[in-house]
Amino acid sequence: MAEAALLFDEPEDPAMDLRTEALREAARIAEALIFASAEPVEESDIGKRLPDGVSAAETMAALREIYSGRGIQLVRVAKRWTFRTAPDLGWLLSRERTEQRKLSRAALETLSIIAYHQPTTRAEIEDIRGVAISKGTLDVLLETGWVRLRGRRRAPGRPVTYGSTDAFLLHFGLESLSDLPGLEELKGAGLFDGRLPPGFGVPQPTDDAGLSEDEDPLEDGDSDLFDSGPEEPAAEMPEP
Repeated sequence: MAEAALLFDEPEDPAMDLRTEALREAARIAEALIFASAEPVEESDIGKRLPDGVSAAETMAALREIYSGRGIQLVRVAKRWTFRTAPDLGWLLSRERTEQRKLSRAALETLSIIAYHQPTTRAEIEDIRGVAISKGTLDVLLETGWVRLRGRRRAPGRPVTYGSTDAFLLHFGLESLSDLPGLEELKGAGLFDGRLPPGFGVPQPTDDAGLSEDEDPLEDGDSDLFDSGPEEPAAEMPEP
């Protein structure tokens, strides 16, 4: 709050004039870069354009505070920044449209498992769900852009591993995977009742996009594994 106030109020200490001006100019630069970009902007890219002596972190904290409570809000998604309409004003921009089909229950369950357990393989997903998963379900999730092929597990058969994407975070309004609801939050939402198995817990996913120790890089042609088309009808992206 104090940093944001500096952008509007004249400092009482003349020695702070240069510092205040640098922060004000940094906020203007960051605001312009984000406004002009069609995609969320990397914080590191913003930092390269800022005046000397002003960090990207303090600039974005101040700018975020400025937009707090306004019709347009500044949000951080996976170390990237973008402007979004305030959630409570979304109805103003709504318009009639053809009703979109929701993802199937199997696809939603698979997406949840990938988000919490990544990197994970098809066999591991099936083990958690307790039923086989069709190729079409994974195809649909890949088409949404919320799931990606990560690598290959260092195990017999070298199965492909799956993980979530920045598009997943952006669509569901998450700054990082650590913002996924924990067990107590899921209970509060009524998604779990009181009859949970002893020792049951919700895993804490990592935001590290790099390969884990038991993963190898994808090979040539791996990205074409699912180009043959889905076996299930493709679904539109559901509203978060």
